[in-house]
Amino acid sequence: QVMWNAAVHAEFVHDHADYGFETPGVKFNWRTIKEKRDAYVRRLNEIYENNVKKAHIDIIRGYGKFTADPEPTVEVDGKKYTAPHILIATGGRPAVPPDSEIPGASLGMTSDGFFDLEELPRHSVIVGAGYIAVEIAGILSTLGSKSSLLIRQDKVA
Repeated sequence: QVMWNAAVHAEFVHDHADYGFETPGVKFNWRTIKEKRDAYVRRLNEIYENNVKKAHIDIIRGYGKFTADPEPTVEVDGKKYTAPHILIATGGRPAVPPDSEIPGASLGMTSDGFFDLEELPRHSVIVGAGYIAVEIAGILSTLGSKSSLLIRQDKVA
């Protein structure tokens, strides 16, 4: 959301002249928005975690598996937890295929890597047609990266 908002502001700046505003020398600083975005996300995560604690909900982090026990039971890092209802929030991580499957795949990054970028890339190539790929391509392009979006298509429409 923060990066999308930054791109919206960039669009407004591009359109200012059409509305009579003179904005010479407007510069965008990637590091500033990255630092502010990262701080905002940290603050949100703290708020969410504090709200969970206030609700007397335990957060258990680790690798879990269901057991064969007669009651609903999950084991996380060797400790068992039993409850009438168990919710597993698995999270997820994008995977990079090996170079043997897709030559050069290790040269790229996942969408998570977008948030680790220390500088706005001068050129970017985004592979995919999902909403995250399209959104990242739009953000990077609007903020000044010459961006290309690669989409696989099995047939011509």
